[in-house]
Amino acid sequence: MMKVSIITCTYNSEKTILDTINSVLSQKYKNIEYLIIDGKSTDSTIDIIRLNQFNFSGRLRFISEPDNGIYDAMNKGILNSTGDIIGFLNSDDYFTSDDVIGSMIDNFEEGIDAVYGDVHFIKNGNKEKCVRYYSSAIFRPMMLKYGLMPAHPTFYAKKDVYLKYGLFSLDYKIAADYDMMVRLFYKYNIKAKYIKMDFVTMRVGGISTKNLYSRFLTTKEDLKACRNYGLKTNLFFISFKYLKKIFEIKPNII
Repeated sequence: MMKVSIITCTYNSEKTILDTINSVLSQKYKNIEYLIIDGKSTDSTIDIIRLNQFNFSGRLRFISEPDNGIYDAMNKGILNSTGDIIGFLNSDDYFTSDDVIGSMIDNFEEGIDAVYGDVHFIKNGNKEKCVRYYSSAIFRPMMLKYGLMPAHPTFYAKKDVYLKYGLFSLDYKIAADYDMMVRLFYKYNIKAKYIKMDFVTMRVGGISTKNLYSRFLTTKEDLKACRNYGLKTNLFFISFKYLKKIFEIKPNII
C-alpha cells in the first residue's frame, strides 16, 4: 500500500479547519500521513489541531512557526513528508467523500507520475448548494497557454516528482501552483491521469479571485510562468480562463 502525505497549510483558520481535519480522518484509505503546516496562527487554530491529533493515532503531525507565505508552507510540507504520494488540502476546503484517497490510489497505475480530478465550490457555508463545478477533464498541456490547468487541490504526485523537478517557487504571490503545472506538464512532460471524480469541496473567496487586483496579479504571474519556461502566450490567451469560468457556474447540482 502506497503511503499518501496530505498537506494542509493554515493561518488563523479556526472557522474552517475542523471540517478539513474531519474529512481527512474519515477517509477509508488509512495509509495516510497528515501534515499541517501552520504560519504561527494567533487564533484557536492550533488548539483545534491539538484536540484532534489523538484521533489520528500518530498519523497527524504539525509545525507552527512563521513562514514566507503559503508556498513556503507547502514546500515545508513536502520536505517533511514521508509518503510516496503528496497532495494538498486547503484549510478552508474538505474532501467531498470518504473514498477520495482510496479512489485516487486505485488509479495510480505503473508509469503514472500524477493524477487529478474535479472540485466544486460552495458559498456562505451552504454545503448543499454547488455554485461552480471545475472539471479537469478537458485539460491538455497545450491549454496551459490559455491559463488553464488541472484543479490544484486534486493534484496528487509522487514525491519523487518534486524532488526531481523542484519545489514551489517563492517568486510568486498567487500563481506558484500554476508555475508548477507549467513546469511539470510543459517543461518536463510528466505522465498524469485524469480521474472523473469530485475530489474536493471548496469555499469561494480564495486569494486569487477575491477582487479585481487579485485577478490582475494572477494573470500577470501566469504570463511570467509561461515565459519562464518558454511557453508562448499573451494576455488575451491567458485571460481565456475567465471566460471558461462562466460555463462552470452551476446554480444547484448537488
